Amino acid sequence: MITVKNVTKKYGKFKAVDNISFEINDGEIIGLLGPNGAGKSTTMNILTGFIEPTEGEVIINGYNISKKPKKAKKCIGYMPEGVPLYKDMTVKEFITYMAELKGVKREQIKESVEQAIQDTWLQNVKKVLIRNLSKGYKQRVSMAGALVGNPEIIILDEPTVGLDPKQIIEIRNLIKKLGKNHTLIISSHILSEISQICEKVIIINKGQIVAVDSPEHLEDTVNVEDAINIIVEDANNKMDNIEIKGAKKIDLIKKNDDNTREYRIIPEKDYDIRKTIFSDLAKENIAIFELKKPEITLEEAFMDLIKKNEKEKEEKAKQVEEEKRQQEEKKKQEKIKKKEHKQEKKNNKKVNKKKGGKK
Repeated sequence: MITVKNVTKKYGKFKAVDNISFEINDGEIIGLLGPNGAGKSTTMNILTGFIEPTEGEVIINGYNISKKPKKAKKCIGYMPEGVPLYKDMTVKEFITYMAELKGVKREQIKESVEQAIQDTWLQNVKKVLIRNLSKGYKQRVSMAGALVGNPEIIILDEPTVGLDPKQIIEIRNLIKKLGKNHTLIISSHILSEISQICEKVIIINKGQIVAVDSPEHLEDTVNVEDAINIIVEDANNKMDNIEIKGAKKIDLIKKNDDNTREYRIIPEKDYDIRKTIFSDLAKENIAIFELKKPEITLEEAFMDLIKKNEKEKEEKAKQVEEEKRQQEEKKKQEKIKKKEHKQEKKNNKKVNKKKGGKK
C-alpha cells in the first residue's frame, strides 16, 4: 500500500507539487494523469525516493521513504521517462546489471533475470545488443529493468511515449499482464491509454490533485446539461450560423472522413429540443444522419475538470488579490487616522499652551 500525506515540493518560491494526498491499495492499476508540466514526474520521483519532498511524507508498504529508504525502495521498480539504456550491452546483460544494482542476492540473480525476460516477452532477443532493437523492444527492456527482483510496486513514467500504434498495443498488453501480480502506477498524458488500462485515475494540474476516481465515474460526472449530439451532412456549412429554437449553445465536436460533421447542442433548461432540431434543420436542407445522447469520454472529463480547476484557481487568486487590496486600504486608512489623531493631539496641545499663557 502507498500513502501520500500532504506532500509539497518547492523549488524556490515555485511549488511543483502542492499539498497532495492520496492512497493506493495493493493490486490496483492507477493512472497519474495531467497536462505537461502538471507535476506528474515530480510526484513519481518523490514516490520512488529519487527526490525528497519539502513537506509531507510518503509511506511505502509501511516504510517512510525518507526515514527508511532502502526498505521502501526495495518494494519499487521504477521506469522513468527516457530510460538511459546501455546500447553496447545485450538485453540479458543489461537486466543482469540492473539486478546487481538493486541488490538482488547473487544466487537469485539468474532466476530473477530469466523471470523478468519471460514476463516482458524478450526471450527471442535476450542475446541481441540493445542498439539493434526497435523502440518498442527498448521500452520492454526498460520495463524488464524495473521488474527484475520482483518488486511489489511498478511505477512507469510515460511508458508508450514515442511508440507507433503496434508498439503501443504491445506495451499496453504487457502492462495489463504485469497488473495481475503487481501494484502499477502509470503516468501519462495519453487519455486513451489510461482509460483502457487503469482502474483508478489521479488527475493532477499545476501541482494539485483535481480528482481521484475511476475513468468511468469521471466520465459520468461531466455535466452536459441534457445535451444532444447530432451527425449531419451540411455541404453549405449552414450549421455555422443556424439558429435553433431553444438551443443555448451549438458546438462542433468533429469533422468525419465521410464529410459529415458531429455537433453538440445544449438546450435551454427543461426544454426538449429534439423536435425543434428536426424541423429547423429540415428548413435549411441539412440532413440528419444521427441524433443521440452524448457519450462522454475520459478526454472530455479530463478537460472539463482541468477547466474547472483553472477557473477555481483564477477566482481564488482574484479573491486573494482583493483581500490584499482591502488590507492595504485598511492599513492606509488607519495610517491616515493615526496621522490625523496625532495632528489633532498636537493642535490641542498648542491651544492649551496658549490658554495657559494668557492666564
